[in-house]
Amino acid sequence: MNQPLGQDGVFVLSRDADAYVRLLADEGIVAAAATDAAAVAARYAGEPVVLGDPGLLVQALDDMDGVRWVQSTWAGVAPLLDAASAGLTVTGIKGVFGPQMAEYVLGYLLAHELGVIQRFQWQAEQRWVTTPTGRIAGKTMGILGMGSIGRVVAGRAQALGLRVLGCSRSGAATAPFTRVFAVEDLHAFLGECDYLVTLLPDTPDTAGLLDADALAALPAGAVLVNAGRGSVIDEQALVAALGDGHMGGAVLDVFNQEPLPQDHPFWTTPNLRVTAHVAALSEPADIVAVFLDNFRRFQAGKPLQYTVDARRGY
Repeated sequence: MNQPLGQDGVFVLSRDADAYVRLLADEGIVAAAATDAAAVAARYAGEPVVLGDPGLLVQALDDMDGVRWVQSTWAGVAPLLDAASAGLTVTGIKGVFGPQMAEYVLGYLLAHELGVIQRFQWQAEQRWVTTPTGRIAGKTMGILGMGSIGRVVAGRAQALGLRVLGCSRSGAATAPFTRVFAVEDLHAFLGECDYLVTLLPDTPDTAGLLDADALAALPAGAVLVNAGRGSVIDEQALVAALGDGHMGGAVLDVFNQEPLPQDHPFWTTPNLRVTAHVAALSEPADIVAVFLDNFRRFQAGKPLQYTVDARRGY
């Protein structure tokens, strides 16, 4: 077991605060905590280290004058970018969400090819339908967002027989991707994708990247999976591409507005599957493992891992 890490004041602001506090206590760290932003003013006592959910932290940082470093519990840190721009040290989470995300992406692509939903309907109708199913092996997956999560998804996809392409700012070769395109060649990249997986963060450069022209560059019947951020997609263009049959399907876990409004066209768009931002959940034990490594670095005066660059947005 690791040695106790000392008492450099830690404050936890998370809906899962109780779980985080227990896990930290196992490592000798006594942390104050709150589960909502409204309680921070009464409970925060100048702790320099804060572990928390960005959506809550953005509401509470004005009441946390002593904070020197914030460790996000989420992969996405968009709510904390203003604080990072103002000079606060913010660190993200890497190396945790890849396996979950790979299961989500591949699970839905397999369900699409196997016609799982349609076959459930045929069973309910007591219909014996011998239409053959599709396969993912031998097809091409393109991934936008080649960070730690994207690399895990790529590796798992290759294990199932997929050819995996990537697209990045530089276009530099990156394992395990078969080929990487530069973002200037986005449409050429899209033209090779039977499946397009987007794992991009919410930044000015990614907003609206998949507009009508980009979606039209996909081959007929292509399937889109977006588990990054909703802002990357032109929503009206996606509805049109699915409605006219150009695209074979879409699976969306993230949206410009969450929860998705009940009158949003995505609910009724043909061949579109909606999930409620569940592709990769923050498990406290996983997050604490990343936090503890950074906490040791903080105590030793060493550089922290996964520091957010506000200019890049992640």
